[in-house]
Amino acid sequence: MNTMNVESQKKRHVKKLVIKDIEKCVGCSLCMYACARKNAKRPEIGISGSGILAVSLSGFERGATIIFCHACEEPPCVEVCPTGAMKRREGGGVRFVENLCIACGNCMKACTIGAIFKREDGKPAVCIHCGYCVDYCPHDVLAYEVVE
Repeated sequence: MNTMNVESQKKRHVKKLVIKDIEKCVGCSLCMYACARKNAKRPEIGISGSGILAVSLSGFERGATIIFCHACEEPPCVEVCPTGAMKRREGGGVRFVENLCIACGNCMKACTIGAIFKREDGKPAVCIHCGYCVDYCPHDVLAYEVVE
């Protein structure tokens, strides 16, 4: 098999965080807490480090929505990062290299859907499509699936 076929096979088998059924979301924020604590140095701080945001749509009867990185193929946040802290992820989205980040905020401004959030230390919090939050969603709203 040639290199081109191997690369296209890899791209087709990339897993991403997806919303299975937004109608079931009650805005409980458990996905946010899970994300914030996964790699937190100080998990007691709260949800500042979360790369996912659950937002109420004005009351329980209107439900909630979830905002997270949509894994752009050509992420604008990568293009504007002056230090290379935002790296393009194979298959779409980004990897965040914290020790390279200078907290300039360029990535947050460049995100066209507002899915990069500002942590308490000024650095970005962005979904890296690890799928960790899925197991914490009590209403089966989120899934971590292979996306073609």
